[in-house]
Amino acid sequence: MKYLIFLSLFFTISHDIYSQDSIGVSHPVMQASHSPGAKKDSLSKYNPRKAIIRSAILPGWGQVTNHKIWKVPIVYAALGVTTYLFVRNLHQYRDAKQAYILATDNNPANDNQIKQPYFNVKDQPERIRLFRNGVRQNMDYCGIFFLAFWGLNVADAAVDAHLKTFDVSNDLSLQLKPGYSPMANTAGVSLVLNIGR
Repeated sequence: MKYLIFLSLFFTISHDIYSQDSIGVSHPVMQASHSPGAKKDSLSKYNPRKAIIRSAILPGWGQVTNHKIWKVPIVYAALGVTTYLFVRNLHQYRDAKQAYILATDNNPANDNQIKQPYFNVKDQPERIRLFRNGVRQNMDYCGIFFLAFWGLNVADAAVDAHLKTFDVSNDLSLQLKPGYSPMANTAGVSLVLNIGR
């Protein structure tokens, strides 16, 4: 359970942080934002709808579409761990269910068919039943986590595609400037965001 929570937290906070380049190196996304034709091409290249559909069909496909291939192993690790735990719990559930049936059928001849470790507690069928119910609950949690990770995969691809065309060029600036409101006839300080030249 701790591993599933750790993977979900890691997956949700793994975002790229874009910052302005201090040495003046221009990035392809920044260059694309300066010319209208290139911006239109980059918008069609990083189509959020396409990324959502692809990630919904095959996990990780939307991340590949967004050129975030490094996220694909994270997606498959999250889905793989939940699948492994689900299958493991499914086998334990089937064994515990069969052991409980054999332990409560009041036929001592069937006791030899009970597998280990349930054979050691064949005289305490209530313990077998409680273990079976606990494993069943773990299977349900694994299914919920699997669906949640699949949904996070789709959401991550959509957000990435939306933010791919976000302008992070050196032309952006945020400044504090003195301001005056003629309507209220008051002076104050304004926070001004200048976009472009």
